[in-house]
Amino acid sequence: MSESILIKNPLCCIRVNSDINAKDKLNTFSGGHVYIENNKIISVGPETFKGNADRVIDGSRMVFLPGLINTHHHFFQTLTRNIYATQKSQLFDWLLTNYEIWRNISGQAFYVSAKLAMAELIKSGATTTSDHLYLFPEIAEKDLIDREFKAAQELSMRFQPTRGSMSMGKSDGGLPPDDVIQNENIIIEDSIRLIEKYHDTSPGAMTRVSLAPCSPFSVTPELMKKNVEIARKYNLQLHTHLAETIDEENFCIEKFKMRPFELIKSLGWMTSNSWYAHSIYLNDREIEEIGRVGAGISHCPTSNMRLGSGIARIRELLDAGVSVSLGVDGSASNDSSNMLLELRNALLISRLRKDEFWLNTEDVLWMGTVGGAKALGRDDIGQIESGKSADIIGISMDRLEYSGAQHDPAAAIVFSSAMSPVDLSIINGKIIMENGKIIGLNEKELIKEHQSISDILVENAQKKLGKKLRR
Repeated sequence: MSESILIKNPLCCIRVNSDINAKDKLNTFSGGHVYIENNKIISVGPETFKGNADRVIDGSRMVFLPGLINTHHHFFQTLTRNIYATQKSQLFDWLLTNYEIWRNISGQAFYVSAKLAMAELIKSGATTTSDHLYLFPEIAEKDLIDREFKAAQELSMRFQPTRGSMSMGKSDGGLPPDDVIQNENIIIEDSIRLIEKYHDTSPGAMTRVSLAPCSPFSVTPELMKKNVEIARKYNLQLHTHLAETIDEENFCIEKFKMRPFELIKSLGWMTSNSWYAHSIYLNDREIEEIGRVGAGISHCPTSNMRLGSGIARIRELLDAGVSVSLGVDGSASNDSSNMLLELRNALLISRLRKDEFWLNTEDVLWMGTVGGAKALGRDDIGQIESGKSADIIGISMDRLEYSGAQHDPAAAIVFSSAMSPVDLSIINGKIIMENGKIIGLNEKELIKEHQSISDILVENAQKKLGKKLRR
């Protein structure tokens, strides 16, 4: 049995309303308490708590909010951040260069990169994460997602990865090299294996599985349809990239005679159990239909800026009733895995549009919590409410960056960017980070091994390509 925890007298507790159209989206209070027992939030509110707890946390100088939920990532890409040859590349050219490095990633490298990515996420406020692992190099072992589950268990992080896939290589008109794709029968068999081994349907589950063929330029229509069938059988969420770039749109029109949205709709993917990454190039009719069917979007503003992909129409998507969430995307297209920074960038990039489309603090905090839970098909996380899983983060206001910004503590954590923002992380009722340090993790050793693997991968690819990949 886990210890009971009392957060006493919080400076600001952000509960978050499940309805983004609610008058009080954030549902905040000061003072009072949050009481946790047996992995669940038992009691929360502005009233003084009368009982006792094994552990009492003084919250008088801290902002507490639901643990952030990251709905789109590619953990292995932490190994190829800031590659010199891709610093000015858009998506397709960026992918073609990185594929040459990624084709040599080993099973141990997938494990180490996953552990580092999750540690970054925890330190920036995430308590639940997905991962879209679609790359299965021929040289690597085939239990790559199992290794990610191992890393998540070691860090006590709530984990809902997607079994990604690529089956259409260069020789068949796809974008990726043939040695990083898989046979579709193997993909299907392994998907079912992972579902039966790790997918936990119980409330508060620490592990679930979703399915995620990578994109229209790397999988066949037949595989997209087969994933829909498996998802229907096992009651799973579906995920894929959609409408990320104009190049993708042109590819789909040329190869399939349809826009990306029309293509996935024709394959049975316009459903309430689907969520899509990026979705920048959607028209009014497509946005309305996504909202009507109850699908979700993973907004990745930092990656979209890094690759020059464009600005997603988030205000219109929210107004249409779409469950918009946030994703840091792969670190090779972001250069970090920082969830709080993603909230800030989501707000700021919207301000490059007309002011009628601007997002505010309430919008991005909702997207990073409740929106993420909805995209992942969950109602047990994303809020500080009685009966929800006890996933809570605490942020001290006693920082240089927050001084002078505390007239609105909830907005301070979005508008003001702190260098090491999260002090406390509770996942499933267990304190896993305290005073900004992940308990039991030797960060220096992890960084040393991770950087060594990255150096070898980049150096080998540079020799093979005869192309400068590092400065």
